[in-house]
This record gives sequence, structure tokens and C-alpha cells, in this order.
Amino acid sequence: MRLLLLACLRAQTGNATTAARIRSHLHAAGHICVLKDAFMYESPTEIANLTSTEKFDAALAIHLYKGGRLLQGSRIPFGIIFGGTDVNEDIKCEEKHRVMGAVLGEARFAVAFTVKMKELAAAEWPDARKKIYVQTQGIKTTPSETFDWYRFLQNAGDLLSRLRSGCGQCAAGVIGIPTDTGSLHVFLLVCGLRRVKDPLYLVDVFSDWHRRDPSVHLGIMGPAVDPLFTSEVKEKVKRAPGVHLLQEVPQDDLHAAMKRCFAVVNSSVSEGMSAAILEAMDLDIPVLARNIPGNAAIIKHKETGLLFSTPQEFVLLSKSLMNDPIMGREIATRAKDYVKKHHSWESERKAYQDLVLRLQ
Repeated sequence: MRLLLLACLRAQTGNATTAARIRSHLHAAGHICVLKDAFMYESPTEIANLTSTEKFDAALAIHLYKGGRLLQGSRIPFGIIFGGTDVNEDIKCEEKHRVMGAVLGEARFAVAFTVKMKELAAAEWPDARKKIYVQTQGIKTTPSETFDWYRFLQNAGDLLSRLRSGCGQCAAGVIGIPTDTGSLHVFLLVCGLRRVKDPLYLVDVFSDWHRRDPSVHLGIMGPAVDPLFTSEVKEKVKRAPGVHLLQEVPQDDLHAAMKRCFAVVNSSVSEGMSAAILEAMDLDIPVLARNIPGNAAIIKHKETGLLFSTPQEFVLLSKSLMNDPIMGREIATRAKDYVKKHHSWESERKAYQDLVLRLQ
């Protein structure tokens, strides 16, 4: 089959990573799968013209609203993969709720990453319950063998220097993350810079902690999804010692950076299923995540990760992790086993290859 896959394809975002993985699964089954960025289209009419001129047999969309709305009234069969913010956030808007309900009604199937996500959607649209399948995200990490951790840390200082000099602040003495110390604890927060990811949630408390313990550093890394909010993040980070805005790197380098950091952090207000958390688990790195439903669905507190409900609790849990390396190693080992068992890339491949047959 010739398949259209609509998603928000901003580089290094969760939806883009998921889309690339699904395309790989479908290509392996002999289908042609063409990725298109949902943000490039305004209306279902544009997509109807696209499917007609490019002779697509069927379509998939990631995110019930952002991608799905473009398939409303489609002349070709389609399936939906929930994104997370569609079911968690967009559902609260009356107009988006109406559109998503109509799209789900037309879809041949829908995929939820968690049972909780399926139940949320089924509670809103009971008639769709039987067509919603639960398929967790499949994870495969590929850390680069040539990644230079020390250059990466130095670049953090270079970027911070440019940020501060750009706003008229003195950039002298900006060293970023020191590489010549034996005691270094780098916490890495990987997310697209937008409000729902709340990357500023921990900045104040982390900066205060850094003043008392200069060995701790927080690196925020991700694409500038929301340009206005990204400006806010830059302004805040400039004035927060120990907190660094890191430049995006390719996926293989990101995985290598994760492997070298002390812990991976998630402070989102809402998540579908965080690939960054699962990748950290697969790489044997402890995870500290905000206690929200999407994170609690994949992390059992003090078993496979640590869940915090306030910035102050984050610091307390981080300190306990630093003071008890054995606990950290045990958590990381159990988390890796969990990912291997519940987030198999091969199982995900078979699931999508089977589901897409429903579009014939």
C-alpha cells in the first residue's frame, strides 16, 4: 500500500521520532509510507487534493487533533495514533473536542500508548472504545561511539556566554559545565521548548541548589517549538547559575549524552508517553520525573525511577540518588528490564504492520 503519515515533524520532537519509527515498521512490511508535516496544511481539502494527486491508498495521523482534523471527511481509509496532548489537553476545548470526536468516528482504528489514555478517550467517545488499541512505544537506543562529552559540556558554556553577551550582561567568567572536576552531576532535561513541557519548573530551585553545591548542573535540551516561549526560557536561564540551555544534537549524540549524564529529568505538565524517559531507562540511566499520569504509567516510584510532585521534592530525591549510588544502580537495572519487557521495538513493529492491514 501507498500510505500517507501526517504528524508534527519538527526535528527531535516526540511526534517526529514516533513517526519515523512507524514509517520504518511499515517500510519493512513492503509498504510505501510518506511522511508529511501536519503544520504545512490548513484544511482537509488540501489533504484530499494531496491524497488524490499522489495516489495514496490510505493514511495515518499522529495526534487526534493536529493530524486527525486534516483527515476529516477523507475519501481514503485512515487510522489515528493518539499523541498525548490531544487526549490530555485539547479535549478540554469544546471545538477541538467536537472535531476529534468526528475524526475518531471516521477512523478505522486508533492507537493509545497506555491503558489510561485509552480509558480517557473511551470515556469521552464511548462508541469508539472497541476501535482503540493499546500499543506502548517501542524503544531502540543507538548512542554514538564518537560523541565527545567534554566538547559537549564546553559548548554549553559557549552558548551561555553568547546568551549573556547578547543581552548586555557581562559574559566574562562564563565556563558553562566544568570538565576538570572529579565530582560532576549533570541532570539532563530533554524536551521541546513549549509550555506543556514546563522546562522552567525546576530552574529556580535547581539554581539555588547549585549555589550550595557547585557540582550539580541542569542542562535543558530540545527544539524551539514555541519561539515566544523559547525567548522566555533563554531569559530565565541567563540569570540562573548552574542551569544551561544546550543546543540540539542528532539522536545518536543525544543518546550518548544521556549515557554520560547523572540522571534524565522530565518536568512536563502533561505527557502521552515520554520517549526520552524510556530511552534513558534503556540506557541504564536513572530518571526523575514529575508525578503526572503519563509518567506514572511507565515509572513505579523508587522501583524504576523517582517521581516528584514539587521542585523541592525533586531536590530531595536527587540528593538521595547522589548519596546512595547502589539505589541508583538498582533503579536503573530494573528500569532497563522494564523497557525490555514492555517496550519492545519488535512488538511495536508487528502491531503496526498488523493494524495497517485494516486500512485495505
